[in-house]
Amino acid sequence: MNSEEIRKKFLDYFKEKEHAILPSASLVTPEEKGVTNSTLFNTAGVQPLVPYLLGEEHPQGNRLASVQKCIRTIDIDEVGDNTHLTFFEMLGNWSLGDYFKEEAIKMSFEFLTSIEKGLGLDPNRLYITVFEGDENAPKDEESFNIWKQYVPENRIYYMSADSNWWEAGENGPCGPDTEMFYDVSGNLGDLDKEAFMKADEEQKVVEVWNNVFMQFEKKDGKIIGKLPRYAVDTGAGLERLLTVKNNKKSIYETDLFSEILEKIRNTDKNRIIVDHIRSAVMLISDGIIPSNTDRGYILRRIIRRAVKNAEDINISEVAKFFINKMGNAYPDVKEKEQEILKTINTEEEKFRKSLSSGLKEFNKISDKNISGEDAFKLFSSYGFPIELTVELAREKNIEVDVDSFNEEMKKHQEKSRTAAEGKFKGGLENYGETETKYHTATHLLHQALRDVLGEHVQQKGSNINADRLRFDFSHDQKMTDEEKQKVEEIVNEKIKESIPVNKVEMDFDEAEKTGALHFFGDKYGDRVSVYYIGDSIESAYSKEFCGGPHVKNTSELGEFKIKKEEASSAGVRRIKAVLK
Repeated sequence: MNSEEIRKKFLDYFKEKEHAILPSASLVTPEEKGVTNSTLFNTAGVQPLVPYLLGEEHPQGNRLASVQKCIRTIDIDEVGDNTHLTFFEMLGNWSLGDYFKEEAIKMSFEFLTSIEKGLGLDPNRLYITVFEGDENAPKDEESFNIWKQYVPENRIYYMSADSNWWEAGENGPCGPDTEMFYDVSGNLGDLDKEAFMKADEEQKVVEVWNNVFMQFEKKDGKIIGKLPRYAVDTGAGLERLLTVKNNKKSIYETDLFSEILEKIRNTDKNRIIVDHIRSAVMLISDGIIPSNTDRGYILRRIIRRAVKNAEDINISEVAKFFINKMGNAYPDVKEKEQEILKTINTEEEKFRKSLSSGLKEFNKISDKNISGEDAFKLFSSYGFPIELTVELAREKNIEVDVDSFNEEMKKHQEKSRTAAEGKFKGGLENYGETETKYHTATHLLHQALRDVLGEHVQQKGSNINADRLRFDFSHDQKMTDEEKQKVEEIVNEKIKESIPVNKVEMDFDEAEKTGALHFFGDKYGDRVSVYYIGDSIESAYSKEFCGGPHVKNTSELGEFKIKKEEASSAGVRRIKAVLK
């Protein structure tokens, strides 16, 4: 059974069980409506659904299922072994106040073991863990007794809260979970608890499924009672299920990777390359571009780490393989093929140019431990992420003063912050008439750029004063004179059309459905303001989440003129424009 078949089997099974099938959310973590935003990316299938697990009504009902794209880099140094990846897919199904333990466990077991409806795994190779209880919550005897209907009692183990309890902090929903493990050796048979725990440590059994039962509420670290509405969060890693189903020893032996690794040789270094390029393909398809901060830094780091390991391997060919491989499940990947390849190729070219000279500099200073100042020089002058410097140092058995590097980075960021203080984020309380005109012109410019250059264009920063507007946007090459002229013409045309500028307040979900532009780094509440330039929000030329202020009509703006177009940072261009 290959990856496409498992995805389809899973979604078909839960659709038959009356679950609404949700498309995968973006890898990029939304920062509104109570969704956990301490991470830059979605790291688990449940993450996009947190508000609904906390009690909010989901528009598609109370039974949901999806295959969710996820990124985790916390174990990036382990990538290349049999089990670790940076990008992975989580199969998940959820109940929001509908079914609970009995039905959730039944469906989990049926999907894992049914030959007709599910994966057809051998039920005699399953082991189960449930919560043993502690001073905060009782033993989960209900789950234990349900499981006895499906597996022998001596293969069900009570475990501590460390392994079988879920909570998201000191306050809010929490509850026990039950986990399903599979004997990958195929011959372990019955195990007592101690032998099972040893087999888990030695990865002779691997976790393949997890059901979380949210039934209690915590306040200040203590359980204060039961939730008025119970919820179920269940999930399983696609790659792990694929490995187990096909009796493979490694995720890299599955169809997700095997074909490309056969072409470039299946070594630890090449596993790093294919993992990182697959992640890069998926990140770029979700709108991330390489940069030196936040999400863009993660993307830059994994591309450069792949390039550093690549030597004579054609990175583009690896990327093309994954565009085709992942494009069936995620069509936007295929649609953005040229953008993805161009971004990866540009980043590879830039890094290869600096890699040679950077390695020379590294070799000059690597006869002893590397200071934070020298590590920062490698970063600022040669584009070496601190992780790359640490990796190279490890190969030479020397150390890097990472703490001092971080201090140098803070100094650099403080200097940069002064220049960035004027970046537009809404509000604009001190804006006068001229600045207000530039603000509206910025909205027209943004949409015109998308019309001319493509929908990959996204605002990356804005600075407005009484003399000009400055607008930073995602685009990986210099604009031609023809493109600049076309953008000017579109903006001036919209000004001449005397289009009304309107504002409407609405719920976040409703606003999002209108197609109004909004941006990953910004935070939004449950209610948002949308400014649209047009007679109606449906037919508007431009519509964006925005705090204002704006003119009443585009005719107030005068003539728009681009004065300069230049690079701002890698993959980001900057336009300076004026109104006459």
